[in-house]
Amino acid sequence: MSSSLPSRLSPLPSKPLPPRATSAATLLHFPSDLQYASASRASRFKCSAGEAGFFTKLGRLIKEKAKSDVEKIFSGFSKTRDNLAVVDELLLYWNLSDTDKVLDELEEVLLVADFGPRITIKIVESLRDDIYSGKLKSGTEIKDALKKNILNLLTAKGLKTELKLGFRKPAVIMVVGVNGGGKTTSLGKLANRFKNEGTKVLLAAGDTFRAAASDQLEIWAQRTGCEIVVAEKENAKAATVLSQAVKRGKAEGYDVVLCDTSGRLHTNYSLMEELIACKKAIGKVVSGAPNEILQVLDGTTGLNMLPQAREFNDVVGITGLILTKLDGSARGGCVVSVVDELGIPVKFVGVGEGVEDLQPFDAEAFVDAIFP
Repeated sequence: MSSSLPSRLSPLPSKPLPPRATSAATLLHFPSDLQYASASRASRFKCSAGEAGFFTKLGRLIKEKAKSDVEKIFSGFSKTRDNLAVVDELLLYWNLSDTDKVLDELEEVLLVADFGPRITIKIVESLRDDIYSGKLKSGTEIKDALKKNILNLLTAKGLKTELKLGFRKPAVIMVVGVNGGGKTTSLGKLANRFKNEGTKVLLAAGDTFRAAASDQLEIWAQRTGCEIVVAEKENAKAATVLSQAVKRGKAEGYDVVLCDTSGRLHTNYSLMEELIACKKAIGKVVSGAPNEILQVLDGTTGLNMLPQAREFNDVVGITGLILTKLDGSARGGCVVSVVDELGIPVKFVGVGEGVEDLQPFDAEAFVDAIFP
């Protein structure tokens, strides 16, 4: 690290970004008003990251925000909610003689919302059986059963949606995905959530292919008051940058290191292999890291996201998913399809463009959000 860099954070200057050092990767300091706000919150995390329960507590605390931020989830899924509002109309005057017709229309509604054909048929046939067996006797009971079926699909496999951050300091999270899915933005919003809980966060600009990626992440570092490690050389290897970032995080007492990576198509095998190199490089610095490998999926692509997730999972082993841009479509049902078909938990959903709009995923809150 350059000796000219300040030893502690100071007010953010209005001048351009500082010049980069001559090492392969350099650490940039970007303090903001968040550092002062974070200081008041840090008291609840006095224990060191090496003590039992620190990262468990942090992961659970972030997940609990899904319940406190439920209004944002409701507004974020407004289009899906509007799309499914017809369910109430279908069931309002339901009677037994209209069952087949109503269920056919319900099936169409669920398909339009991207629940997927297999899941849609499973849900509708379950409702049909319960109606004709006399278990469901009113439109209200049918809707409650519909919501319960969807909740069961999201929770049946016992998937844990809270972050698993291990017990060694620093916890390392690697974010992967295809181009244009909102990967770097999601990482920045995730950094904001960690900072708001008083944790010390280091960003790693591992997207060494896209020219503007590092600059974009530096802006997020400024916004959140985080420090960031960037590649000095234009053709630096991503694995080298991430390795140096994790080494810095380990040496300088960071709680969390968030690693960005280059966007890549799941069909580009040479670039997919680079992810393996990144994962191995991180693991050599901190045993067991990365603790989480989160894949960002663009919710507007609907069920087309499934083959992407399968390929990335086969290559690096995805531990959780971030579904973005769900505020811009009526395809919220794809959440259910992803969980049911891939067996990988959704850990965050993007429900807007604001810095606070990356919401921890909670199955019960989600089901309440998509149905009026």
